[in-house]
Amino acid sequence: MTLNSLNKKYDIQDLLKIMAQLRSPDEGCPWDIEQTFETIAPYTIEEAYEVDDAIRKKDMPALNDELGDLLLQVVFHSQIAAEKNLFNFDNVVSAICDKMIRRHPHVFADAHYRSAEEQTSAWEAQKAVERSTKADHVPSALDGVPTNLPALLRAFKLQKRAARVGFDWPETIQVLDKIQEESIELVEEYQKGTNRAALKEEFGDLLFVMANLGRHMKLDPEECLRSANIKFERRFKEVESKLQEKGIKPENSNLAEMDALWNIVKAEEKQDVIAEN
Repeated sequence: MTLNSLNKKYDIQDLLKIMAQLRSPDEGCPWDIEQTFETIAPYTIEEAYEVDDAIRKKDMPALNDELGDLLLQVVFHSQIAAEKNLFNFDNVVSAICDKMIRRHPHVFADAHYRSAEEQTSAWEAQKAVERSTKADHVPSALDGVPTNLPALLRAFKLQKRAARVGFDWPETIQVLDKIQEESIELVEEYQKGTNRAALKEEFGDLLFVMANLGRHMKLDPEECLRSANIKFERRFKEVESKLQEKGIKPENSNLAEMDALWNIVKAEEKQDVIAEN
């Protein structure tokens, strides 16, 4: 197959043909040919994060490109599956269309919901029914939370699922008390300094309950940590810039100097905020 890209408007069929040729044993790309579901999966996750990054930056040209990269991942997996006679791209499209119609009876049938919350409950109930029909499935309130989500996000979702069946503290102050309890246990284990496995467990418990606090406060812990990462990166780069103005590299500075510059950067940011308002 020869595709001339000059002024051509491509469609999904072209993309499917391109991927088929890339995977062709006779005339394909060696790298593409050797890929599997497992080797491609990390790229799929990476592309989803790059879509998210473009949206957060409000970079629409980048979003256009990144959505294409993400679509390529769907086509790539579908091509591998087709070669193994498992399913193909048309099956993927048909399955998601069927699922969306089935899960939106208020749009495609005659169901009626009084609120977004009622619709969400119906959505979750429908998903539970679908999961229960799978062979050898033992129902659980935690069904459907992917194991490969980022750990903080998965903690948030697990706690949200458990809360739906009443396994939750009724008051936020109780979560704050639990954080204090877990913090004390972590300090105690750290002071012992002998059992790394126990220290790891206590640290995990503290992170887990912190995610639960975010849920109680209606804060997305993943989003909060992402914002904290961005803030840290921005401020540290400003510290590096101020050191560079002095002709000093960070590795040739010391904590006291860098901490003082950090405080200056924080104060400058606050002044900028005040000026903007």
